[in-house]
Amino acid sequence: MGNGDARVRGLAARAGGWSARHRWAAVGIWVLFVVLAMGLGSAAGRVDVEDSEQLKGETSTAARIIEDAGIEEPASETVLVQAKDDGLTSTDAEFRSAVAAVMSAVERTGEVTDVTSPYDSGTVAKDGRSALVQFDVRGDPRTAGERIEPVLDAVADVQKEHGSLRIEEIGGASMMKTFDDAFGDDFKKAEYSAVPVALGILLIAFGALVAALLPVALAITAIIATMGLMGLVSHLQPMSDTANSVMLLVGLAVGVDYCLFYLRREREERAAGRDARTALRIAAATSGRAIVVSGVTVCVAMAGMLFTGIAEFEAMGLASLMVVAVAMVGSVTVLPALLSLLGERVEKGKVPFLRRRTSGSDDSRFWSAVLKRVLARPVLSVAVAAGALLAVAAPALGMKTENLTLDQEFGDSLPIVQTYNRVNEAFPGGSEPAEVVVKADDINAPEVKAALADFREQAVSSGASRGPVEIKLHDQQNLAFVYVPLVGGSDQDAAGASLEKLRDEVRPATLGKVDGVEAPITGQVAGNKDFNDQLVGSVVPVFAFVVVFAFLLMLLSFRSLTVAVTSIVLNLLSVGAAYGILVAVFQHGWGASLVGAEGVGAIITWLPLFLFVILFGLSMDYHVFVVSRIREARARGLETRDAIRHGVVTTAGVVTSAAVIMVAVFAIFGTLSMQSMKQMGVGLAAAVLIDATVIRGVLLPAVMSLLGERNWYLPKWMHRLPDLTHDEAPAAVTPRTRDDEGEKVPV
Repeated sequence: MGNGDARVRGLAARAGGWSARHRWAAVGIWVLFVVLAMGLGSAAGRVDVEDSEQLKGETSTAARIIEDAGIEEPASETVLVQAKDDGLTSTDAEFRSAVAAVMSAVERTGEVTDVTSPYDSGTVAKDGRSALVQFDVRGDPRTAGERIEPVLDAVADVQKEHGSLRIEEIGGASMMKTFDDAFGDDFKKAEYSAVPVALGILLIAFGALVAALLPVALAITAIIATMGLMGLVSHLQPMSDTANSVMLLVGLAVGVDYCLFYLRREREERAAGRDARTALRIAAATSGRAIVVSGVTVCVAMAGMLFTGIAEFEAMGLASLMVVAVAMVGSVTVLPALLSLLGERVEKGKVPFLRRRTSGSDDSRFWSAVLKRVLARPVLSVAVAAGALLAVAAPALGMKTENLTLDQEFGDSLPIVQTYNRVNEAFPGGSEPAEVVVKADDINAPEVKAALADFREQAVSSGASRGPVEIKLHDQQNLAFVYVPLVGGSDQDAAGASLEKLRDEVRPATLGKVDGVEAPITGQVAGNKDFNDQLVGSVVPVFAFVVVFAFLLMLLSFRSLTVAVTSIVLNLLSVGAAYGILVAVFQHGWGASLVGAEGVGAIITWLPLFLFVILFGLSMDYHVFVVSRIREARARGLETRDAIRHGVVTTAGVVTSAAVIMVAVFAIFGTLSMQSMKQMGVGLAAAVLIDATVIRGVLLPAVMSLLGERNWYLPKWMHRLPDLTHDEAPAAVTPRTRDDEGEKVPV
């Protein structure tokens, strides 16, 4: 091909061509879009998910009743007063003096209300060695952690005066403050360090500062724009802080990847002797198209979260979908304009010691050596690689999911975790009681009061609770809150059994007999169960939606039934291996110390579905990019085996760079203190690493080599399907020499 005009077709090629010709307009439109999105989003404000919207079922019903009544439940706190040895009991003067001192001290802070003595509420352990002083924190419960410090200090002062007793505070506000102090900076450091890490890796990959800055700049502007859009969209679909964090993670990953794909192809064409205009046109029609296919596939995968019916997941899915779409649009519009504006200046700021590595020849030599052996023995390569991945995935068959308890999540490193365990030991379920929200036409009606009394009695006599069962009336709203400590405490299975007994036996026999009474049961254990039930129920529709639509997109994009099927199978194998690693490390504890983790006996409930959606989407990045390059070479006349060699070798540098960035960013989250964040970080990092090496470097070429021309099989009855294949006519990308087939091609 010379440097003349090329015939192009397709959205990505046309967008790239227009942007290159109207570069200042393209840049201006992008900047205006980012500024407007952020400005309008800030003006509109963000609406966050309410408790009543989080889940369906009883937890949601209880939250709706409370919200409709206009009641805002305060943050409740508890002070454990416990003898350190067997000699002191709650009836002794010293013990009573300590209880009185605690009550007086917390009241003097002016930050609490409804301070209740254990002698009045009956919160004295059966052995007489432990008692609970209970109170509520004034003001907004969501910000109670910011006001609890004076109360914690007051309790600590009482502890100093009573050395023979253990006096410790626990509750929603104190836990909020403790975790913010201990781990709040953890997330900020992770988010802030992700960008420098990505920039450093890009600097090594490109060897030039300007080229390294472009992908980061695109990712950051896409994230900023999406933050604004989240504010606007939140008025239709409420958002959350969790959705914001996931959006940042996904936005950085895909934003950098898409720009990397485009930029490396443009530099490759320039190095091959194309002029700037032709190089940009080829990059737009090839890598630009791959970005569009990949972006749409990732958006479809993220949309799978919308089928869970869980507001938090819906928010995460929508936020992730938006940031991928914005990054995709930016990659095929403003990026060509910037490359056209910069020209040779994209090489500015070269790092002398890294200059040799900018061509990616090191990667090509390594993968050429690997590929030579893979293509020489494809059957053996498939058997070994697939066998190894199936062996790694095998532990996933015994996966156990549950919401992690406080000690599982944080270990024993925090004093408040030890307090949590002591409270649960002395008062099983006392730290996380079930809450029955009773709504009646007249909460003071004799039959309602009798039913409440029966419920309190049967909750204990049935074995679901050991008491004390506390009832709080809200006469004006005709509501009653019944707090029931569940037998089982921090044991999720035992507490779940107690909850079922309350819901299925005690409630129907008491409150259920009164006409017009609603009595949904909520609380931590109930919320976990409702969440698990809903999540399990959504697994099949989410998996089916993502797999079916990804299959259809691959089928239309490559017009090959074989490519579509193998794409799905290889991605599922990658996800399965990631699941196996998670179970082996975090459930069984195999090698957990190597990643600073612990074998906690379970995987946190939300992670498998979250990982499936994220990984299935992100792994398509590499797959689409590599297969596009293989198909491009095949379309211009190379034999399938030569096309495979060309596609894998010429994409080796960009796939390696993209994978290293993703692994590094995800691994940052694996360094956080919370076990759930470690599980997420390790799972994502391991899956991306497997995907970019074993899947794309060994299994994909080996499978395609075995299939040969069958790779491009499309049944005749499917020929009427829309043609969304290559955006550039084969002649337009034909290289000047056949040296372009192997490792000599600059990447």
